[in-house]
Amino acid sequence: MNIFQFRNKLIEDYKSYVQSFIRIKEPRISLFVEDNMKSGFLWPNPLIQLNPAFEPGLSIDQLVLEDVLHDECKKIFRRSKCKDDPIGHPLKLHKHQEEAVNLARNERNYVLTTGTGSGKSLAYIVPIVDYVLRQGSGKGIKAIVVYPMNALANSQFGELEKFLCEGYPEGSEPVRFGRYTGQEKDEQRKAIMANPPDILLTNYVMLELILTRPEERGLIDAATGLQFLVLDELHTYRGRQGADVALLNRRVRNLLGADTMQCIGTSATLAGPGTHAEQQQEVAKLASRLFGAEFAPNDIVGETLRRITPDIDFADPAEVKRLKERVVSKVSPQNEFSSFTNDPLAAWIETHFGLEREPVKGRLKRTTPKSIEDNGDKLGAASALSHQIGVSVDTCRPLIQETLFKGYHVRNPETDFPVFAFRLHQFISRGDCVYASLEKEDQRHLTLHKQTYVPDGTRERKLLPLVFN
Repeated sequence: MNIFQFRNKLIEDYKSYVQSFIRIKEPRISLFVEDNMKSGFLWPNPLIQLNPAFEPGLSIDQLVLEDVLHDECKKIFRRSKCKDDPIGHPLKLHKHQEEAVNLARNERNYVLTTGTGSGKSLAYIVPIVDYVLRQGSGKGIKAIVVYPMNALANSQFGELEKFLCEGYPEGSEPVRFGRYTGQEKDEQRKAIMANPPDILLTNYVMLELILTRPEERGLIDAATGLQFLVLDELHTYRGRQGADVALLNRRVRNLLGADTMQCIGTSATLAGPGTHAEQQQEVAKLASRLFGAEFAPNDIVGETLRRITPDIDFADPAEVKRLKERVVSKVSPQNEFSSFTNDPLAAWIETHFGLEREPVKGRLKRTTPKSIEDNGDKLGAASALSHQIGVSVDTCRPLIQETLFKGYHVRNPETDFPVFAFRLHQFISRGDCVYASLEKEDQRHLTLHKQTYVPDGTRERKLLPLVFN
């Protein structure tokens, strides 16, 4: 399926649906609404963002050889494990995942601030499983993992099933885990209370209830001396909810007598503006307040990115010439890794949609999502490429789409991931109504943005919503 064609079909269908019930007799207002719809007011041009490649770390097998991980981890953490292939393939960690494992082994609190698709959950599941293996399974709850939504807990439950169940006879799993979110049937809850797992997946509301309900006192006893408390998606805990969770974290430590409890957090959007070092400092302060525990800047693990294509300087006239020749020729690279990654247009796309460097230290970071088409006063990728090489926008646009689409199907032989695992973000507005000032028809101020007054600074001309029969 071509995602660009699918998006266009989706928007055309929605546009046809919306226009089917719009009948405005007043010509000026009708033209105003029509022009705004043509400009994409309800459906702006989609934004494109590449999932970048991560700097590789050591493999699980290598960490076992170095005695960082328990020997059984070699069998548990395998890539592509499933019922048809319970053995799978060796799993190589990203650098930030390896950093997290080492922090856990050094009994440090830490926060993962890596982006979507970076394997944040593996960065705490591996250390937790390693700890249980070393201590022995069946000795009470050693880790509580708190999710802001039950859907995330259900998803993680499936991942744990893949790692901890595939390849082992039923009932002989090396590490036991359970889900306790409030959605379980009565017999499931009773089974967990009768035989608490090593790892408990829950949400913060349910954790609060576990601490207060007498009938669940057995879970409290099983979790005494808790080793790991994990909060997934830290950025969701803000304002009053953030204060509630901060107090809950402190009660967990006190009630469970977990003075040495390791606190772990994850969030793809927690880091704010500034350099990587400044982000680490701010996140460390926030995590310290939320968990009531010490987090140093070095305990904040960010993603270490790398380019898949060469880092070409497109300010160099010779490189611009080579890029132009590629676009004009319209000859696409072969569907093979080395051929595709050495394509100058692929390198330009990774620079534009994927990675940029911090001004001071040159650390690679993700770019903000961008559109292929122009959005208002912001040049789209097609126009930017057109201006750079002097080729028409109509020539550049399909080649950018084609190269992105082809890059999704070309695989990196090291990781088996797509070279360009890009995402298309399409925002669709529900719409509102037309607002107009109380003046003659040809003098009315018209807007689709809800507001009380005409934005001329006087606050004298009131805007009212119009109703159409």
